[in-house]
Amino acid sequence: MIIAHTPDADDAFMFYGLLNGKIAVNFEITHIVADIETLNRKAFLGGIDVTALSAHAYAFLHNKYRILSAGASIGEGYGPVVVARSGMDINGKRIAVPGKYTTANLLLKLAVDDFQPVEMKFNEVVPALKRGAVDAGLVIHEAQITYPQHGLVKVLDLWDWWHEKAGLPLPLGINAIKRDIPVGAQREFLVALRESVQYALDNVEEAMQYAMKYSRGADKELVKKFALMYVNQYTYEMSKDVVNAFDMLYRMAGRRGFFAKPPLDILFL
Repeated sequence: MIIAHTPDADDAFMFYGLLNGKIAVNFEITHIVADIETLNRKAFLGGIDVTALSAHAYAFLHNKYRILSAGASIGEGYGPVVVARSGMDINGKRIAVPGKYTTANLLLKLAVDDFQPVEMKFNEVVPALKRGAVDAGLVIHEAQITYPQHGLVKVLDLWDWWHEKAGLPLPLGINAIKRDIPVGAQREFLVALRESVQYALDNVEEAMQYAMKYSRGADKELVKKFALMYVNQYTYEMSKDVVNAFDMLYRMAGRRGFFAKPPLDILFL
């Protein structure tokens, strides 16, 4: 089975048990690591059995993949933020975004009517902003925490925007499995993924040693904070509130004409 996740501490943390022999499985694993927008685009080709996907990307890929009820990245009190070198009105401004199909980009499009997106890899956003190539930057991953260290200020908090609109957890990323895999095998993988998430939560320091491979130079306490922000009770299994949040996100985007609301096909045990 070909499994892909992002080079981020939270993904590495949750997959540690599965990829390092801590969870017994009856299938062979081929492991791929790539940034989320690369995985979003690879999924259109359909060559990966299980992949991390942006919730946004799923809207275009639901005919190929279904959502797993484990492994999701859900914000609760935090999420992507737009930062700049100083406070500003970002309407009409050039904003660096970490990929067309990222959920962060979708949220920004929902929240701000008029801006000029400049697509780049997530880890290029802060450097581009610091050198003045763009007016503002939409940051994800650990940059949500570290941006003040770069002399940047927050000009829009997309968690705050979402919570005011929806009053629900913020759906950002999912793990998705190919539809053409037999349902029994889909369920077998889901069990293994849930066990891997639980193993990480039960063995935080051990799993963090592995996750530090994807720290991008950040210190361990910051990486640990970030990993535990996005690997939580919702990652083990989606709650009803999380399912409702996905539904609301897709309805909001559908009303704006960004895409047709996809069927919300989530595999539960």
